[in-house]
Amino acid sequence: MTELVATGLTLKAKDAVLVDNASFTLAKGELVALLGPNGAGKTSLIRLSLGLETPTAGKARLNDVDVETLDPIARARAVAYLPQQRPLAWPARVRDVVALGRYSHGAAVGRLRGADAEAVDRAIAACDLVHLANRPADTLSGGELARMHCARAFAAEAPLLVADEPTGALDPRHQFRIMDLVKSFVDNGGGALVVLHDIQLAARYASRLIWMQAGRIIADGSPAETLTAKRLETVYGVRARVDGTRIEMDGAL
Repeated sequence: MTELVATGLTLKAKDAVLVDNASFTLAKGELVALLGPNGAGKTSLIRLSLGLETPTAGKARLNDVDVETLDPIARARAVAYLPQQRPLAWPARVRDVVALGRYSHGAAVGRLRGADAEAVDRAIAACDLVHLANRPADTLSGGELARMHCARAFAAEAPLLVADEPTGALDPRHQFRIMDLVKSFVDNGGGALVVLHDIQLAARYASRLIWMQAGRIIADGSPAETLTAKRLETVYGVRARVDGTRIEMDGAL
């Protein structure tokens, strides 16, 4: 079974502790939302877990292999990573950007054949980009760009997906569209870890919520188990009423 296991991950920078003894798992069939305020250590934690940063302490293992020993190609075949910052180096066509997701399989952009071309076609169709496939990427709207980057991640056809704020700066309609895509990926056998700031969106889609505060994981469980008014007060400093997955914010404390 494909599984990412982080154990006791810690990251220090001078006198600051960015991630403090954090442990979690991600497996196929799970849609996990990573929650916490700005500066809680969410991005640092996922980068540590993927071997993109070196921990001060702790280990992360992917399919029982230390992530620090994996070469980038092997890692990309196992986990598709969608970072928070997704700059475009040049105004490529949408299809060519999506095709970058096949790089770990040895495919070359512009010369896709066989399984690589089919994977790109599937990702473009799943993200509703067929009519935009030949458009320059720098002419897309924010929602279209978000779908394009999701398609690039899906084109890798890796069993796991880690996405850092894939719905950031999007309007509610496009937030739902992106999360529908992620949920469909999980429903079809994948596993996803998604950093979110919208608690309502997390509660609606995620099977598990991982809550971070000041670099530490303070809770990990289902929305029913972990989403409480007290936790929102503790983590975010807001007053709220919680009824199942319905949340009413009353304001800052």
